[in-house]
Amino acid sequence: MGWLNKFIGGIIGLALGGPLGMIAGVAFASMIDKAGRDHERTNPLDQQQQLFFVGAFSLLAYVASADGSVTATERQKVVEFIRRDLRLDYQTEELALRVFDAALNSDQSVEAVAAQFYQGYRNNPAILQLMVDICYRVAYADETISSKEEALILRIARLFHFSEPLIEAFQRRYGLATSSLEQAYATLGLSSSASNDEVKRAYRKLSMEYHPDTLISKGLGEEFLKAATEKFRAIQEAYDQIKRDRDL
Repeated sequence: MGWLNKFIGGIIGLALGGPLGMIAGVAFASMIDKAGRDHERTNPLDQQQQLFFVGAFSLLAYVASADGSVTATERQKVVEFIRRDLRLDYQTEELALRVFDAALNSDQSVEAVAAQFYQGYRNNPAILQLMVDICYRVAYADETISSKEEALILRIARLFHFSEPLIEAFQRRYGLATSSLEQAYATLGLSSSASNDEVKRAYRKLSMEYHPDTLISKGLGEEFLKAATEKFRAIQEAYDQIKRDRDL
C-alpha cells in the first residue's frame, strides 16, 4: 500500500487546483479513504509524473468520446494499450481506468485539460509530442480512425502550440503517408526534400530528446517507459531506412 499512498498523496496536492486535479479527485476519492490521509510528501519529479499519468488518460478519454460516446470497441482500444503497450500491473491499470472514466463523466473541457497539461510540460516539447503520438496510436489501434477523433487530436496538438509543419508530419505518419519511406521522413519531422545534413541533424536532435532516460528525467511517468522506448526505436528505424535509401 506504500506506493498507493505515495500516489494518492501527490494527487491530493494536484487536486488543490486545475481541471486535472478535479478529475483526479473524483477518480481517487474512495481510494483516498481506503489509503488514509497520512501520505509521503512527493518531490517535484513525482508530481510531474503524476500530472502526466492523470493528463494522459484524461486526454485519451476525450479522444475516445470524440464521436459523442465511448463504444465497447473504443474502450477496449484503451485497455489493450494499457496491457500491451504499457504492461501496467493490475493496480496501476485500475488507477488508469479510474482516471479515464472520471474524465468521461466530468464537465472539464478538453481545452482546459490540454492547457494545464501544456503548462506542466511547455519546456519539454518531446513529452508533449509523445502525448499526441500516444493519442494517435490508440486511435489507430484497429487501423481505423474517425474524422472526429483525428480532429480532436489535431485540436490537442494546436492547444500544445505545435507548428503547422509538425502537425502535418504527424498526419503523414498516421494515415496520409503513401509509403513506408514517406512515413520515415514524417517520423523525423522532415519531407523527402530534406538535405543529408538536415536528416542527420534531425536524427541527432530527436534521438537525444526521445531517449527514454531523458524523458523520465523530465517528468514522463515511468508507466509510459515502454511507449517512450518504442518511440525511440521508431526514430532509429526511420533514420536507418532513410540512410539505406540515400546510401549514406
